[in-house]
Amino acid sequence: MPIVGIEHVQIAMPPGEESVARKFYSEVLGIPEVPKPPNLVKRGGVWFESGSVKIHLGIEKEFRPARKAHPALLVANLAGLVEKLRSHHIDVIDGEPIDGYWRVYVSDPFGNRIELMERYAYG
Repeated sequence: MPIVGIEHVQIAMPPGEESVARKFYSEVLGIPEVPKPPNLVKRGGVWFESGSVKIHLGIEKEFRPARKAHPALLVANLAGLVEKLRSHHIDVIDGEPIDGYWRVYVSDPFGNRIELMERYAYG
């Protein structure tokens, strides 16, 4: 039985910071918030989804940010997103070259590493 994809990525966040998560993931990155299933609401956290992109932030009482492990998100207009991130005073770090991709790294408001990638257009 082969694995056929990733359903979602879960990232940890500290308790009570859902509004901070909403500002970054929804307002800055542009991933809409979706309601959590009623039986999971009591756990806290917040979910963001758009098509096949599904990022779920879950509460971790003794939270420590993931500074190495990270999701890598494909972006259609990375230059535009980088400009938007910088306008929100978010540090953007250039990634090491990988054939076919422009890559940068940012940290979410909790210190979790996020990689943003765009495929180079070949012509």
